[in-house]
Amino acid sequence: MQYKKPLTLFMGVLLPIIFSFLNDAGYLPEGFSYTPNKTQTYVQMTNALSSIATSSSFEVSKVVDGDTVDLTQGDVTVRVRLIGINSPESVDPRRKVECFGKEASLHAKELLNGKTVTIELDPSQDTYDKYKRLLAYIVLPDGTSFNQKMIEEGYAHEYTYDRPYTYQKIFKSAQVTARDKQ
Repeated sequence: MQYKKPLTLFMGVLLPIIFSFLNDAGYLPEGFSYTPNKTQTYVQMTNALSSIATSSSFEVSKVVDGDTVDLTQGDVTVRVRLIGINSPESVDPRRKVECFGKEASLHAKELLNGKTVTIELDPSQDTYDKYKRLLAYIVLPDGTSFNQKMIEEGYAHEYTYDRPYTYQKIFKSAQVTARDKQ
């Protein structure tokens, strides 16, 4: 059987297998079901996958630096690059540690180590960056946006990589507030 459209292959064959695996592994929320049909769009399917990610809790297993974190759920660990922020480099082997890089990393560790968090994917962005890191927002246990908090507290700046993202205006406003407070 030859598929002329990769989306047809994805929707008709691979996605049901993925959902079956996720269901068997216990990663799908209770009552979640997916039945593929020919009228479902790629956006609807991405939204379904997003609901799985955002309805699940993750343990913070490692804070790499102020804008990159490893999250674990069961036996699976995923590296997450935070959408909308950039912090000074502290671990890039190709660069020197940047000014306030260690402070940003330390602050991220203070906020995240030992925490159980949720993530939010952004349909306006790609799922992964060029380094295969999941692109997401982290939501702290109290409902606070970790991404926004890092900007508000001066440990990161607003960063738009390629195209506007959902919280861009909020993050830019947070940056102005942080600058005003020095």
